[in-house]
Amino acid sequence: MNYLDFVSLVRHNAAMEAANQSQQRIQWYRTPVEKELLSKLTARSDLRGLLQTGAFLGLLIVTGCSAFYAWGHLPVPVFILLLLLHGTCYNFLLNGFHELCHNTVFRTKILNRLFVHVFSFLSVGNNVYLFTASHTQHHLYTLHPPRDLEVVLPVRYTLWSFMKSAIVNPSGLFYALRSTIRLCLGRLDGDWEHRLFPESDPASRRRLFLWARITLVGHAALAVASVASGLWLLPVLITLAPFYGGWLLFLCNNTQHVGLKDNVADFRLCCRTFLVNPVIGFLYWHMNYHIEHHMYAAVPCYNLKRLHHVIQGDLPECPIGLFRTWKGIIAILARQRKELTYQYAATLPAPIPK
Repeated sequence: MNYLDFVSLVRHNAAMEAANQSQQRIQWYRTPVEKELLSKLTARSDLRGLLQTGAFLGLLIVTGCSAFYAWGHLPVPVFILLLLLHGTCYNFLLNGFHELCHNTVFRTKILNRLFVHVFSFLSVGNNVYLFTASHTQHHLYTLHPPRDLEVVLPVRYTLWSFMKSAIVNPSGLFYALRSTIRLCLGRLDGDWEHRLFPESDPASRRRLFLWARITLVGHAALAVASVASGLWLLPVLITLAPFYGGWLLFLCNNTQHVGLKDNVADFRLCCRTFLVNPVIGFLYWHMNYHIEHHMYAAVPCYNLKRLHHVIQGDLPECPIGLFRTWKGIIAILARQRKELTYQYAATLPAPIPK
């Protein structure tokens, strides 16, 4: 039994025992925020939602058109660099998709529903119904297996883990296609999916399977039309784009929980907030404020920075920049390889007087 298997088994057995004792919701600690201020922070705006979503999609159009033009007009190295730039930006569709699944980006529900399906389709392997069901449990029971199996600790990243998705990610494409085809055939996989979509709820299963079929047929139609029209580069810029240039997404997304504590009722101990420049914050849909996002999931992504300033006195130290963030993570992972059950416990400020 290797390191991950051993530690996972120990924690899984402990979590199963705890889950059997109580199935009530976890009484999470949240930094107190005045009711009136919290109401302002949770207010959704169609204008701000359109600015975030429109600017992001506009960026993808610009990078995609630049790469499209470069093919046949500019030197091959320039084309490759522009293609990688497009993939780097395109990978963050995942975070826009995530935010839209929270239904907090727009005030108007139909806009959320429209764009979440657009983002789901464009990001190929992210089925909106599967992710929403899984992510709801992740927020209710963050890092409390077996009630949250979306993220299970320990996670061990290596340089090879990074390199597999940094430039091109053929394994990601393979698993995305395999998952989509499996759902098209009406097959669930594993205990987690069967719990999220029980036999007692056939309607939810039908939606799940139907969307997988729409996604697969849509991208197949795009490929056929592109070949027929001679615009064969379009599938490369759309269908395949989530599977190259993933280096920055890896460095951002994989900071969220790695190395921290599970089975605790304090988001400050199981989530990580770090500070980044406005460009990366925009691409990442402000998910660097991850403690804040879990504490108050109803706050739209574009208000998380303001929420951070309100509660930062009650947060652990937040590293500045990806370099410092990963320097700390790498130190934690190195210690975990030596101490099988080690989890980093952030130093918390003194409790806020009530």
